[in-house]
Amino acid sequence: MSQALSLCVLTLVALDGHHAGPAMLMAKRLDTVLLAPMANTAAFTGLLLAGATAWGFFRHWWVLVKFGLTLIQLYAGIFLLSPALTEAAATAAPVWQLAAGSALMASGLAFQVWISVAKPWSRTPWSTAAKPRPAPTWVFTAGLAAPIADTAAGIALGYPMPALSLIMLAVLLVRRPETRVLRAG
Repeated sequence: MSQALSLCVLTLVALDGHHAGPAMLMAKRLDTVLLAPMANTAAFTGLLLAGATAWGFFRHWWVLVKFGLTLIQLYAGIFLLSPALTEAAATAAPVWQLAAGSALMASGLAFQVWISVAKPWSRTPWSTAAKPRPAPTWVFTAGLAAPIADTAAGIALGYPMPALSLIMLAVLLVRRPETRVLRAG
């Protein structure tokens, strides 16, 4: 959330016209060097906790809402915000939509924090009566190692590469008892 707020401040600074070039270059740098790999890591760890703990992916509406918001924000950042930042940094043109978009991202993240604390809404209709057991310890250990390895690969390649994180999430989705119930029903 702090990185999204920093991005918002940089794009707001660019709107004054006097510092548009340096502010947009810094915003682009923040996006590519910090925000992209950290967004991947944050999304992965949230999904890992849902998949590896008793909260599950589909037991509670608040987890599903966070899942949806995470995907929307992650892909909006990748396909909308990042290309717009690249274009604005290349032309040194301030764009008010970037300030609004980054403020919306920060607000969405704040809303997700509230959801995590308040845990509003009831269980989903797909929730089983029995609480699933947490995943074995190796899942949490691999969950720490995967984003570290992915970030190192991303630095080496020059762009984010969440390959191990995605593989772990696919395994969790396939092996999770509640997802087997959903597929059977």
